[in-house]
Amino acid sequence: MTIEKISRSVVAVRAMVPDDAFTANALGTRREGSGVVIRDNGLVLTIGYLITEAEEVWLTDQDGRVVAAHALAYDQETGFGLVQALSPLNLPAVQFGNARKANVGDAVTLADGIGQQVDAHIVTKQEFAGYWEYLIDEAIFITPAHPSWGGAALFDRDGKLLGIGSLRLQMSRAGEVADINMVVPIDLLTPILDDLIKRGQAAKAPRPWLGAFSAESNGMVVVMSVAEGGPAAKAGLRQGDIISDVRDGEVDGLADFYRKLWQNPAGAEIPLRVVRDGRETWLRVKSADRNSFLKKPQLQ
Repeated sequence: MTIEKISRSVVAVRAMVPDDAFTANALGTRREGSGVVIRDNGLVLTIGYLITEAEEVWLTDQDGRVVAAHALAYDQETGFGLVQALSPLNLPAVQFGNARKANVGDAVTLADGIGQQVDAHIVTKQEFAGYWEYLIDEAIFITPAHPSWGGAALFDRDGKLLGIGSLRLQMSRAGEVADINMVVPIDLLTPILDDLIKRGQAAKAPRPWLGAFSAESNGMVVVMSVAEGGPAAKAGLRQGDIISDVRDGEVDGLADFYRKLWQNPAGAEIPLRVVRDGRETWLRVKSADRNSFLKKPQLQ
């Protein structure tokens, strides 16, 4: 079966989020991207930021047929989201590939829900730390980049699903800058898929969340902003603060900061050593479960 035929199982996703949603300011109230059918009953895998707090979701196939859907689950840890079509999509489920066995240099195709495809290759597989308290051990990076990457499906040369598009970034090599896409590998979904379908979330304790948006600069973790009303804001963390220690452990970059942070349970009070205007101070941040700030999907 050709990639062109398999990629018809990729659909457009449109979500409407209420104005008072916690993520409305950061992610907008009208979100558009793609998703891919992974079960014959119309279960669609997408990237979670498209459907977080959505009260309406619509799926459109590549023939223009529109079907109402329900935001079923969003997993903070992986970034995946699940949508259930409420009417038959009549599209076959794609087969899962093995992202772990995919190699740098492999030919791949990133396909969106309106029929656009980009033939690309894997340029690297490596750890990725996102500014929004997000970390995966081995993300897939491809080039050239797709112009509509959010929720797009990454297929290997055999037409099997390797992952879901998340970001568009830039990579510099040998003095040249290239646009790349970061893709969340499908292997992260398999262990939690049944829980997401049955419970709406993975069957594990939530990670502690601070609501701090941070970047790494020369190995230092610098706070870019804090979520209004979040734990970091309540504790007095500010833009420009440098987080140097978590409890009694020195922080060595963004990924290390997250790993030290996540050694604590959600709700724990976490001491942070902060450098502000050249002076050190300690802040005690009472962490939270981020899900407690989000609107829950309406029951259907």
